[in-house]
Amino acid sequence: MKLLVTGSSGLIGSEVVSYFSALGWQVHGVDNNMRADFFGPQGDTRWNQERLQSRFSAFRHHELDIRDRKAVLACLETLKPDLVVHTAAQPSHDLAASRPFDDFDTNAVGTLNLLEATRLHALDATFVHMSTNKVYGDRPNTIRLKELPSRWDYDDPAFEKGITEDFPIDQSKHSLFGASKLAADVMVQEYGRYFGMKTCCLRGGCLTGPNHSGVELHGFLSYLIKCNVEGRLYKVFGYQGKQVRDNIHSYDVAQFIWAFHEAPRCGEVYNIGGGRTNSTSILEAFEKIAALSGKPMQWEYVDKNREGDHICYISDLAKMKAHYPGWDITKSLEDVFQEIYEAQQQAPN
Repeated sequence: MKLLVTGSSGLIGSEVVSYFSALGWQVHGVDNNMRADFFGPQGDTRWNQERLQSRFSAFRHHELDIRDRKAVLACLETLKPDLVVHTAAQPSHDLAASRPFDDFDTNAVGTLNLLEATRLHALDATFVHMSTNKVYGDRPNTIRLKELPSRWDYDDPAFEKGITEDFPIDQSKHSLFGASKLAADVMVQEYGRYFGMKTCCLRGGCLTGPNHSGVELHGFLSYLIKCNVEGRLYKVFGYQGKQVRDNIHSYDVAQFIWAFHEAPRCGEVYNIGGGRTNSTSILEAFEKIAALSGKPMQWEYVDKNREGDHICYISDLAKMKAHYPGWDITKSLEDVFQEIYEAQQQAPN
């Protein structure tokens, strides 16, 4: 079996490479280290590419920009994979506003390039797209909330388990990043429904793990833990630091991708995150990492939230578990903190 992973040096991409390599698949990765261009040296993922190449002798890296339509078409025509996992993206709200063409060309046009290349040269392949919960824009902020000592939480019983896939996606502020990802999300659905392709969108909450090159503009837990370990100042943007995210380990994402490929559907959408059990606010995360490292968190408050940012976001995992009852979260929030902390301790400064 043959797998093509875009963004193969990133967090989810590299986890997918590892997971399917362990299953004996022939794995091809596409990555051009655009993250270093977007975020500078701290966002560089070459170290992860080199780690994968040294660990998996059968892994093949392709230096390819998904915005290059001819190159993408040629790649799919040559490889004809059984599974395409598309994780490459420009992932930052703030950066999208300053580089809108790069953002849209990467997130929306790049996804279209891959979809059409797959339709033309690997029609029977399963196509999994890493979307984002930002496709809902800031609409989740209209849910009635209650303020607790260390976090915001839903004050509406309809959202006790989190946000479901039928939550509205339009008439809200998305940020340009959210808009470009929404365009890609709808296109992936359309290729499934219109052409009958086996596609799904995974609308990720906070995707995390030890192989995340977290930076201030993207990579919540990874960057927060890095700041604590290195004694850096962490900036909290609005909402009193009580904003909540549900966190899912990259391994559990890879496991779901495998489950979907084994029993694929056409044009499906899933909210993939850690659920309520793996949710944390920034203030709560400060306490967790300080307890692990023994170092108090150095932070300052900026009294302005990021545009389109969610106050509280928790993924309802009911649909995923109903469609794939053999899948569940295996990595607890404590596991996530421990693994990222250990990785940061070992990382070169």
